[in-house]
Amino acid sequence: MADALALAGRLVAVPLAALARRRHGKPMHPRGAVLDAVLERSGGPDWGVPWLAGAAREPAVVRFSRGAGLPAPLPDLLGLAVRLPDGDRPVDLLLSTTGRGRRTRYLPVLRADAAAAYTSLMGYRCAAGTVRLAAVPDGPAALPSDPGPVAAAAPGTAFRLLAARGGGDWVPFGRLLVTAPVGEVDPDLRFDAVRNPPPGMLADGPMARFRAPAYAAAQEARTGPPDE
Repeated sequence: MADALALAGRLVAVPLAALARRRHGKPMHPRGAVLDAVLERSGGPDWGVPWLAGAAREPAVVRFSRGAGLPAPLPDLLGLAVRLPDGDRPVDLLLSTTGRGRRTRYLPVLRADAAAAYTSLMGYRCAAGTVRLAAVPDGPAALPSDPGPVAAAAPGTAFRLLAARGGGDWVPFGRLLVTAPVGEVDPDLRFDAVRNPPPGMLADGPMARFRAPAYAAAQEARTGPPDE
């Protein structure tokens, strides 16, 4: 099964690389908005993962994006990427719009409102078994998903951060507060959730094995000659 998923990822990587060359190295989520944020971990579940259980307040960078790059107001698979600078290796989280139920948390959902529930889809292997992460709006306000409008409207928006083991209940472990745009709406910032997981957690499972070749293809397209 693992070999089949890796093979499927390599096959998909071929058209993704071609698409990446046309989208400046971003085959998916080509249009987005980057903002500064603060991630506060308040002490979450005691699952043998210090990063989840510990308390800290860290600067972060977030990127809201539309997966297929469709124009608003059309719904799209929305993304919320989070980067925590951490010495030589950052921590990157890639979350996508999904449901929140025991089964729907595994299913991508198209949305037009960026104030939505996002989950990691990809599982993390750790001392607690397989864990997934989620961010859900901390408040009722709607949020546009097109890059320019979301950059203007997102400051002050907060998300509750949750973790779940397998299909178990979501348990809170922190809060993400979006603070201000970084200047340019969508600077060239790349996230790699497979290579940059939180400490004590390892990106694993079908989605991680499928994603790895796609990340490599996008990186190769980015560093290679432009496709004019």
